[in-house]
Amino acid sequence: MPKFLLKRWHGLHIVWIFAVLTTLIFVLMYYQWVVGVIALVVSGALGFFTIKAEQAFRKDLNRYVATLSHRIKRAGSEVINELPMGILLYNEEKIVEWHNPFVGKMLGKDSLIGEGLLDLIPVLKGRKDKEPAKLEMAIGKNIYQVQVRPNEKLLYITDITAFKTLSIRHEEERLSIGIIMMDNLDEATQGMDDQTRSVMMARVTGEITEWAQKYNVFLRRTASDRYLILIDQKGLKMLEQSRFEILDDVRDLTIEHKLQLTLSIGIASGNDSLAELGRLAQTSLDMALGRGGDQVAVKIGERLSFYGGRSNAIEKRTRVRARVISHALRDLIKECDKVIIMGHRYPDMDSIGAAIGVLKAVHVSNKEGYIVLEGVNPSIQKLMDTIAEDEKLNRWFITPEQAMQIMNQRSLAVVVDTHKASMLAEPKLLQLTQRKFIVDHHRRGEEFIQDATLVYMEPYASSTCELVTELLQYFNDRLTMGVLEATALLAGIVVDTKSFTLSTGARTFEAASFLRRNGADSSLIQRLLKEDLEAYIKRAEVIKNATVIFNHIALAVTEPNRKYPQLLIAQAADTLLTMTGVMASFVISERPDGLVGISARSLGQLNVQIVMERMGGGGHLTNAATQFEGSLSDAMQKLKDILTEMNSEEALFE
Repeated sequence: MPKFLLKRWHGLHIVWIFAVLTTLIFVLMYYQWVVGVIALVVSGALGFFTIKAEQAFRKDLNRYVATLSHRIKRAGSEVINELPMGILLYNEEKIVEWHNPFVGKMLGKDSLIGEGLLDLIPVLKGRKDKEPAKLEMAIGKNIYQVQVRPNEKLLYITDITAFKTLSIRHEEERLSIGIIMMDNLDEATQGMDDQTRSVMMARVTGEITEWAQKYNVFLRRTASDRYLILIDQKGLKMLEQSRFEILDDVRDLTIEHKLQLTLSIGIASGNDSLAELGRLAQTSLDMALGRGGDQVAVKIGERLSFYGGRSNAIEKRTRVRARVISHALRDLIKECDKVIIMGHRYPDMDSIGAAIGVLKAVHVSNKEGYIVLEGVNPSIQKLMDTIAEDEKLNRWFITPEQAMQIMNQRSLAVVVDTHKASMLAEPKLLQLTQRKFIVDHHRRGEEFIQDATLVYMEPYASSTCELVTELLQYFNDRLTMGVLEATALLAGIVVDTKSFTLSTGARTFEAASFLRRNGADSSLIQRLLKEDLEAYIKRAEVIKNATVIFNHIALAVTEPNRKYPQLLIAQAADTLLTMTGVMASFVISERPDGLVGISARSLGQLNVQIVMERMGGGGHLTNAATQFEGSLSDAMQKLKDILTEMNSEEALFE
């Protein structure tokens, strides 16, 4: 205990003793005044010494406090000067008034007093004065965090270089899982002898191995046509910057053998769970395959990116999958009480034709089937007028409201010509049943009906009508079709192939042949697809505004306040594609619903699906579209920016 505290403790006891003595003295003087006087003298002496002790106590206390204050002040000054962080005070005019040595050392000056704060720390520019904030700035190789306390006109500056370096390293070393798959190995090597197949596979494997070594990728073969890859974030960024050149290398290598073998890769990153990464990698691969293969799908957190996809999907010569899907569909129909068929809103010829084909399969199974129709696209008006005259077929067309009333858990929902719930005539119908079947020929997009019972998606197919026709061939041996049913299916194929000139394979003609044998009327198709003179003139008005960009891209932007339907926009894009030297076409126009519509077409050298996806739409490699709110000039500028960016990443036309 300090000396002055001991004195204080003794002084308090003396005061109490003195008080007791004084009381006793007065009592004693009452009985013995001589003894009382003596006691009084003694008590006075005691009081004198008590006062002296109290004065000594106060003097010692003041001396101790003064010494302690000096020590605290000196220690505080040393701490502020030696702190491994900066402290800076400024005034209302943003002029530095004081700072500790850390700030001067950080900026390479002994004194910053009197200098402008914003000139010294530019990250503070444009910030609201009354809001506390944490900002980062780089000076040389170091990174600092600046904490702003506007009320105190105070800055705290901390060196976070080590933390940032560790954080960057942590991010770069995070694991990514990928799966590489040869899209069409069995198809490509069918008919090869063992020696030729072995030589080709050795060259492809060698190419993939060299690529893996170049980018520090762990590669492990898990099947004859499948590889597992592990890579960190740093390596993945390098692969994305290279645009996954392995796709082109393998494709070019196999072309030398007069065949086209392509790769699809699915990669997942951004999750700490290995099990979840593996599942996402498989989902990404399914996405790449669903979009036609020959591309890479990379999922990092919520971001999903696609690379490649420059070639058309390879047509599968085997019909095994079509037969399996057909039998599975037959079983699904038998298990349900009724079938509700729907395509996208304002359906086109392919959507209606495919729906009619599925309806035929339902009726052959002796089940009730209905086609949900909301709004009539002008392109199918003549077909719908013809159907209206056929009582047997017309009675099965219902509105979304009627479908909602008859749909139940035992019903089967069939989605044709799309795989996006948001595009359906009535998306709520999917929530009323667990049985769902999807048949579509579009390349798979990020939005997808995940809980479908059965999915038949083949991007190589010319149309959904082609896929449905193949299913009908294996559905029932005794299946016979009416003229209008077969004609509707064939019309869908004719429209989507531009009269068998685009996206046409051997199986397309086989499907068309089957429909012709079942009574499809070519002359009726010609009448259904005729256009009037007024529409032709309007299309010519759109085309006259076309210009050529990037040497081979025709771009037509209509005049402001002139509204054209989406069908006419698409027809104008088709017409532009027939011009000499044009390999891709884009038509931008205002639509009657107030949105700006864009139709894109390509001969295959440019994947217009990727272009439209970047603008919020989608479609196929050679046929895509989008619509959004905005102006014509904004749409044109955004499209040009995307094409410029794609051209800088990889030449659009080589």
